[in-house]
Amino acid sequence: MGRLAILCGGGSLPVALSAAHPDAMCVVFEGVAHDMPDDVHSHRFEKMGGLFEALKAGDVTRLVMAGSLGRPALNPAEFDAGMMAIAPRLLPALQGGDDAILRLIISVFEEQGFDVVGAHELLEGLTAEEGLLTGPEPSEQALQDASRAADILLALSPLDVGQGAVVAAGLALGIETLQGTDAMLRFVAETPEHLRRGKGVFLKAPKRGQDLRVDMPAIGPDTVRAAAKAGVEGIVVSAGRVVVLDRPKTLAALEESGLFLLSRVI
Repeated sequence: MGRLAILCGGGSLPVALSAAHPDAMCVVFEGVAHDMPDDVHSHRFEKMGGLFEALKAGDVTRLVMAGSLGRPALNPAEFDAGMMAIAPRLLPALQGGDDAILRLIISVFEEQGFDVVGAHELLEGLTAEEGLLTGPEPSEQALQDASRAADILLALSPLDVGQGAVVAAGLALGIETLQGTDAMLRFVAETPEHLRRGKGVFLKAPKRGQDLRVDMPAIGPDTVRAAAKAGVEGIVVSAGRVVVLDRPKTLAALEESGLFLLSRVI
């Protein structure tokens, strides 16, 4: 098995992967905030050809994409030959949803001979196992709201919109879009009381048919604190298909907030 490369975005996941795989080649991108130590390879999105060459020179055969990368602002005048070859497919994809972009990126790396793997394949215990992980037993209304939120996300999957929703007493209070989970939860927190019929639940799940090797849904301590401010009863995630970042800190935040964390098959 060849060397692993970690394409690092922001957050704690790339750091955890690097610690578990110390021989991996860690790559960061200019303009993307990250928490990686100094021993990294820095590249620009416009120079993908250079990245391919560096990976091959480093004997890399497998790679994982981890952390938040966002949508880079690209300068076509600075594209190298490798990026120029990708651009006719990439630039139109940037006008669509995240899943479409990431599927294209996977195919591009595979065309270069790299095996793209998921972070959950490299770190044990990364995803939430089925069952009540912590907190009080969910109410019957919470379970119904979780099912309603799942129905909403599954119905929206073909539109490639988002991976999260908040439902209270059957009413949708928020649906995750390009702005992300934190923005959705802030929006829910600002919902006037007269529009709410109950606390509700926050559901996190992948889109139907999503390739879980990249952009697997994730929650962490900050997500829990944001959900608590949004006034929900608890958090429900898709079993085995949602990453729990910094699990001890996440569970501690749940205990402090009084929220439950339920993992169920969706």
